[in-house]
Amino acid sequence: MAIAARQDGWELVEVEPDDLDQLMSWFDDALAVKVWGGPRFRYPFTAESFRDDCHWGRMASYRLDSPGGEFAAFGQLYKRYGRINLARLIAHPEKRGQGVGTRLVSCLLEAGPQLIDSDEFSLFVYRDNAPALQCYQAMDFVIRDYPEGASMADECYYLTRPVFSTTTE
Repeated sequence: MAIAARQDGWELVEVEPDDLDQLMSWFDDALAVKVWGGPRFRYPFTAESFRDDCHWGRMASYRLDSPGGEFAAFGQLYKRYGRINLARLIAHPEKRGQGVGTRLVSCLLEAGPQLIDSDEFSLFVYRDNAPALQCYQAMDFVIRDYPEGASMADECYYLTRPVFSTTTE
């Protein structure tokens, strides 16, 4: 399993097909799936529809493993509107409120520029998802004008932040 980022014992690694079976167990209802996967993500889902709706094999997908090796969070990266877009971010239900989401985003910010050439990151978040919005804003994401033609402008915020170089010259 290739490690995309490592921070203080936490490892961001590429998702394996079997990981999606565990990920599916994190959702109890249609609302949870919609907040995570968007309005077109089907619920109830099957293993096949879940893989299809999360664009398995067509989008860089990662799991964040805790220092003890537990699957603690999931997220995806792809290029959208010329930026490195973070998508389908979620912490394991038992790990929420413990900084795992922040750790996931931090690792994705490290891994993203290795995959996608861009000067900025972006993401969408439902307007009523205050914990996620607070997390992203604490990590220097700023609410921007909604991209022209993007759906759900009345339900979501669009946030961006620059790619900060981690090298020193």
